[in-house]
Amino acid sequence: MTVRVRFAPSPTGFLHVGGGRTALYNYLFARNNGGTFILRSDDTDEARSTDEFRADILESLRWLGLDWDEGIEAGGPMETYRQSARLSRYQEVVAGLVADGKAYYSFATPEQLDTFRKEAMAAGKSPAYDGSLEPSAADAAARVAAGESATVRFAVPRPGSTVFDDVVRETVTFDHAQVEDFVILRSNGTPTYHLASTVDDVDFGITHVIRGEDLLSSTPKHVLLTEAMGAHRATYVHLSLLMGPDGKKLSKRHGHTAIKAYRDEGYLADAMLNYLALLGWSPGDDDTVIALDEMVKRFDLATVSKNPAIFDTDKLLWMNGVYIREMPAADFVDGVRSLVEVDLGRELAADELDTLGEIAPLVQERAKLLNEVPAQVRFLFGDIEYDETSWNKVMTKDGAAEAVAGATEHLTAVGEWSVEAVEAALRAMLAERELSARKGFQPLRVAISGSSVSPPLFESIAALGRERSLDRLATAASRMV
Repeated sequence: MTVRVRFAPSPTGFLHVGGGRTALYNYLFARNNGGTFILRSDDTDEARSTDEFRADILESLRWLGLDWDEGIEAGGPMETYRQSARLSRYQEVVAGLVADGKAYYSFATPEQLDTFRKEAMAAGKSPAYDGSLEPSAADAAARVAAGESATVRFAVPRPGSTVFDDVVRETVTFDHAQVEDFVILRSNGTPTYHLASTVDDVDFGITHVIRGEDLLSSTPKHVLLTEAMGAHRATYVHLSLLMGPDGKKLSKRHGHTAIKAYRDEGYLADAMLNYLALLGWSPGDDDTVIALDEMVKRFDLATVSKNPAIFDTDKLLWMNGVYIREMPAADFVDGVRSLVEVDLGRELAADELDTLGEIAPLVQERAKLLNEVPAQVRFLFGDIEYDETSWNKVMTKDGAAEAVAGATEHLTAVGEWSVEAVEAALRAMLAERELSARKGFQPLRVAISGSSVSPPLFESIAALGRERSLDRLATAASRMV
């Protein structure tokens, strides 16, 4: 059997981190088994689907480095991979199910259904609707032929049960007494999710359905539809839901939930991909930092955990820092150059690019997000802007003015301008003035960069240059008077 899996997001929102993990696991399983990874668009919700969300899904998947073999924009043997273009196919399937007595036209009103459920519960029975409010098949057909609108419901076999083996959750059983005769076609002729998704999976030859645990309760409906179409059921894999650190379902109250938000904040794609992979799966050997090609080699659905996975932004931030530190220096500069230029509102000149390249390794060693970099190097490329919190905390303390005055004196006497010469001069100043490193260097950091958070002091002064460094010290001294 050739493995065929699919990721089928609905373009009704930005790609969720949970969706990113689902896409990744489908991708890893397909690549590990030499199979086919398909990208499908479940876009029948016209009211909520937008071009912005469609574009974001594609952009986020590509940013993560996940390519697909068939589907949206890639093409393939199917005429279309968008549900909105397959309505006639869904209607064709429904007509066949009705003709075979496996589905029926439903005229039950919401009020009638509500009464049915309340009465069933009061009698200690299942509230799952069983079609008992409907007219005969002949009467229903006549009413539809006369132009009366109706939904179409699948006739769940009763009594009975649906049993399937889930790779993660093992054997799962659903008693049909708890499964209602569910709607597969709305009165306006559009399919429900259950119908469209199942028909697509059958038509596209999907062998493994890897998706979130929130769809587990839908699986008996999909199995019944698949078998009613005369097809073989797929192997199901239901992934645990992502939780916040508080153990509750991941939501916006825990922070960002969209891949786009992390991309925009300066996270690296490789770090995000690595972190998503570990949310419910272990590569073994106690490894936490692992490249995509190695994930492909090691991935095994049998080792996916059924326990909820905790999405912890602190751990993601740590991992992002690891990946930033491991970037080649040139790649790091390329990655932050545009961010710095946007921050400055202009392009960097050639000599400024050299300066960025000189200071970049020092920033790279400490950065956890690419977006942190512009604020840390801004002092090198424009006029001084003091962070008032840093100024009030540092420059008003005893010894600050003395440190600035002493640094001005000693740096003025430096011959060849270098990191080593700057360091020697400033350490001599500390000894002469009997200042601790904290009392002597913190004011200089604020005077030079405008903030108490910046690249290492000696390297910052060396990169800024003699004239500009002395100007910064003079400006700070005048402000302290």
